[in-house]
Amino acid sequence: MTERLYYKDQYIKNFTAHVVSCTENGGKFEVVLDKTAFFPEGGGQPGDTGFICGVRVSDTVERGEEVIHICESAVNEGENAECKLDFDKRFLNMQLHSGEHIFSGVAHSLCGVDNVGFHMGETSVTVDFNSVITDEELKKIEILSNEAVFANIPIEAIYPDDGELENYDYRSKKEIKGQVRLTKIGDVDLCACCGTHVAFTGEIGMIKATSMMNYKSGVRVTLQIGRRALDDYMEKNESVNRISALLKAKTGEVAEAVERVQAQLYEARLNYNLLKKELFAAKAQGISGDFCCEFDSAGQADDARIFCDLLADKVKIAAVFSGDDENGYKYAVSSRTEDVRAIGKELNAACSGRGGGKPDMVQGSVAATREEIEKFFENR
Repeated sequence: MTERLYYKDQYIKNFTAHVVSCTENGGKFEVVLDKTAFFPEGGGQPGDTGFICGVRVSDTVERGEEVIHICESAVNEGENAECKLDFDKRFLNMQLHSGEHIFSGVAHSLCGVDNVGFHMGETSVTVDFNSVITDEELKKIEILSNEAVFANIPIEAIYPDDGELENYDYRSKKEIKGQVRLTKIGDVDLCACCGTHVAFTGEIGMIKATSMMNYKSGVRVTLQIGRRALDDYMEKNESVNRISALLKAKTGEVAEAVERVQAQLYEARLNYNLLKKELFAAKAQGISGDFCCEFDSAGQADDARIFCDLLADKVKIAAVFSGDDENGYKYAVSSRTEDVRAIGKELNAACSGRGGGKPDMVQGSVAATREEIEKFFENR
């Protein structure tokens, strides 16, 4: 049975322990110590990493009453090992876990929702709740959660016995057998938890909800907490400042500036389409016969369709290609009287293309040169 130092002092960075065993498993080495400050994966919190005798510990897991340290190479059994945690990672995990407890506790008190899923990912924390939360409720939860952080409330671990447990009104995602460990954060939250936490809420720094989406019968909320909240703010602040400079707008007015640009872009597209139609009409003058193939080097996929549809009123079968030899071509083939799907299939096969459509029009793209396209139609 491994003695768990992280429950006595979650701030241990270095310690010495006796190597009980070292067993190879799938190219890795599973090391058991008589005591450890490495937290094993559990309760949504990732396992700690670090070093044992200079050997890299890539993960830590729990197996029965033992903590297994997954090492990159062997460690000598029987020796006293100098151990070192990646404490920056551990402290971040404690910030994330403690912040999640506060957020879930406030959500439970304010909205009556239960946390039914929790994941500490590489870039964010996600929390799943069993009922819907409104946008206004989410803002209120966020404000109250940060007020709990600013209050610098002590975070305590409580180990009630069976007789005492029924006196506690605590949150838990699953039925727990044996000794229950409760994490208490003042009057904000009381939750069964096996993880590690900061000693005071002020160490969390900040809790920010960055998104919320419908998930199953409830919602999934994405959180940035602690150091990650600062990193997230710095990244987004830099983006807003860059957008502000590009749009020549104040940082607090970038959304309105983007809306103006979108409106201008929409108007420009309308004018572009009108001019394109006039150009296509001018190009179509004098075209007649059974077949025509036109190329539009400055055109886009929609341009090929529009021009082709216009030409189909003048010839039996019309084909239009928008693009160039370097980047390939978007195409449209149309007819008012013929089924052009066979032409599309043959064109795709001959010119490394893909696409399809209906009897009166097929659309797609080809990775071929203009010369190869023209040769295809000449041979056909």
